[in-house]
Amino acid sequence: MPERLVRLARLALGLAVVGWLAAALWRNWSEIRVPPITWSVGPGGVLLSAIIVWAMYGVLILAWRAMLAGWGERLSAWEAARIWTVSSLGKYVPGKVWAIAGMALMARQAGVAPWAATASAVIIQAMAVGTGALVVGAAGREAIEGGHPGATAALWLVAVASAAALALLAWPPLVRRLIRMVTIAPPSASPAAGPILLGLGANLAAWLGYGLALWILAHATLPAVSLDLRAAIGSFAASYLAGLLVLLAPGGLAVREGVLVLMLQGSLGWGRAAALAIASRLLLTLTELGAAVPFLILRRRSLRAGT
Repeated sequence: MPERLVRLARLALGLAVVGWLAAALWRNWSEIRVPPITWSVGPGGVLLSAIIVWAMYGVLILAWRAMLAGWGERLSAWEAARIWTVSSLGKYVPGKVWAIAGMALMARQAGVAPWAATASAVIIQAMAVGTGALVVGAAGREAIEGGHPGATAALWLVAVASAAALALLAWPPLVRRLIRMVTIAPPSASPAAGPILLGLGANLAAWLGYGLALWILAHATLPAVSLDLRAAIGSFAASYLAGLLVLLAPGGLAVREGVLVLMLQGSLGWGRAAALAIASRLLLTLTELGAAVPFLILRRRSLRAGT
């Protein structure tokens, strides 16, 4: 029953996000499509943005390995990176569960206990959502106030609720309950405080890094752009979380871009915000493929060599 309620709540929230997004874009469509956009691509800035994104992948992989190690499960750095990057491509399949399912399956194939593989993937995802909402509440105020005055109270409510939810992740009974919702685990299954704190810190760092990458990308692709770093951090987190809510949008496609436009239109204008949203989508797709494809190629070669 709890799982069904969670799915229904997520579906309802996702539909609400899509409805709000569609209405806002429909009202302002003429402003989005009319202004001509002048691109000024700086290769150095784009490359730096990509490097930061890849570095954040490394931070999250480190946290995932530590979570597994807290349960006595071991993965080499190479195997962890391969599993994390390749399974992340599952987000582009409608349904939003394939990335987590792929991570759990690949970890089991690498010798990790089935319950630990699934539980670690779910807990890391829960941390990502909680810390992301906290970042939106703390850093997204100026961005959303630019186009939606009076929304500050709602953002602070999100921040407080997220902080409370994250604090509960340190409570072992709640963690065991969360694990049992998705897998059969030993009664004592609960990660130590160290991996939990590392996971929270890694996810917070990742949100800040992704926002910094967006900020650098904006200055590298759009001339004379005036984008505040805090607005970039809060807007990216909000757009990414919105993409997660909509179950049928692979990789949050269109939803993530729409929310990013709505968050940044106050400071950039509709046209530039839309251009930056497209550039961000291209960059993240290339960084995800760039991280996963080498592992896929090497894996295929090793399998051929084994036959």
